[in-house]
Amino acid sequence: MGVDRERLLALARGHDGVLTAAQLESAGIDRSWVHRQVRAGHWQRLHPGVYVTHSGPLAWRSRARAALQHAGTDAALSHLSAAFLHGWTPAPAVLDVSVPHGRRVVERPGLRIHRRRLLTVVRGRLTVVPRGDTVIDLVGMARSVDDAVAVVTAAVRNGTRPDEVLEAAGRRSRVRRRALLHELLDAAAQGVESALELRYHRDVERRHGLPRAALQQWQRLGDRWARADAIYVGTGVRVELDGRVAHEGRVDDDVWRDNAVVVAHSELTLRYRWSHVAGAPCGTAAQVVSALRSRGWTGTPRACGPSCPVR
Repeated sequence: MGVDRERLLALARGHDGVLTAAQLESAGIDRSWVHRQVRAGHWQRLHPGVYVTHSGPLAWRSRARAALQHAGTDAALSHLSAAFLHGWTPAPAVLDVSVPHGRRVVERPGLRIHRRRLLTVVRGRLTVVPRGDTVIDLVGMARSVDDAVAVVTAAVRNGTRPDEVLEAAGRRSRVRRRALLHELLDAAAQGVESALELRYHRDVERRHGLPRAALQQWQRLGDRWARADAIYVGTGVRVELDGRVAHEGRVDDDVWRDNAVVVAHSELTLRYRWSHVAGAPCGTAAQVVSALRSRGWTGTPRACGPSCPVR
């Protein structure tokens, strides 16, 4: 009996071009015919018993589906692979797949297996670990606090609610960096959108007793809208934080915005980069104090140490 190629192609399209030996057998496709397609170079064998039904470049989703098929029932894309599906990060070269703890799955090139005692999944076109669990996974594997900040802020910007993460953490008996996770979720809920903003709030403001700036505030400037990283409400002092080494094409817009703010609101704009916030937080705090004092602030800042210039 000949193979119904139209039916076969329709089946493959519904599975990102990836079919298993079991699916092919259920469709009445003889195993020897499948092997001939692979030997002739028409198909590719990605894992034992897992095939892609073409000879061209592999799409990321095809690789991901093949990895899930290889890993078996209840496997789910996790870590950076889940972050990509949730819309937080670029597609990773290595696929992360989590499986129930008792299962043994052979890792293959480009595939990393994680065994979990508690595995919660979201079933869709591709099975994936939920957003809250993905945040916990990535914060736990982050190389630095700044990397952890980047994970949390990217997740929150893309619609992850802090309570989703807290609920996921509550299901786990062990969470690496649990205290840091709570701190970052609180900061993200208050509007912190980057590691630089967190450092500014923590190392410049809080450590030196400065007032807390309102974050990510939109202002109408003539016929345009501009967003300030931080505004000290009622003082006319605003802070812009630039975490990049180079300004690239943003300089002209920054200058226009700062000039427009001065004209429209008589506000004072202070601009800081990594070297100012991470490298010299005390000097930055002293400058902010001077700016606030010049606009009538009567609060009491504090030095964080004997050599701190804040007075």
